[in-house]
Amino acid sequence: MKLKGWKELPIGGVVTEPGNSREVETGTWRIARPIVNPEKCTDCLICWVFCPDDSIPSNGKIRFETELYHCKGCGICAVECPYKAIEMVQEADVILEELKLIDKK
Repeated sequence: MKLKGWKELPIGGVVTEPGNSREVETGTWRIARPIVNPEKCTDCLICWVFCPDDSIPSNGKIRFETELYHCKGCGICAVECPYKAIEMVQEADVILEELKLIDKK
């Protein structure tokens, strides 16, 4: 039996519909979230290029923002940032800080 070459194999694993990751909210199970230091961020958009979930929206404006409903906390943005402007922070720590702010009100 002769094995097929790469040109003869059927194409697999192709996502044909654009924007389908918008339908999946993976942010509910993340253990870390990206926090940006605006003093280090140069808006180079390298984070946007490497984000596998399109969690960093780009509308032509210079800013860093994360759609946390889609961010799964993989940390690729922080690793790829050439200016080390993104830090991954434990989600539990962020939630505790938010609860402390609520308690103070």
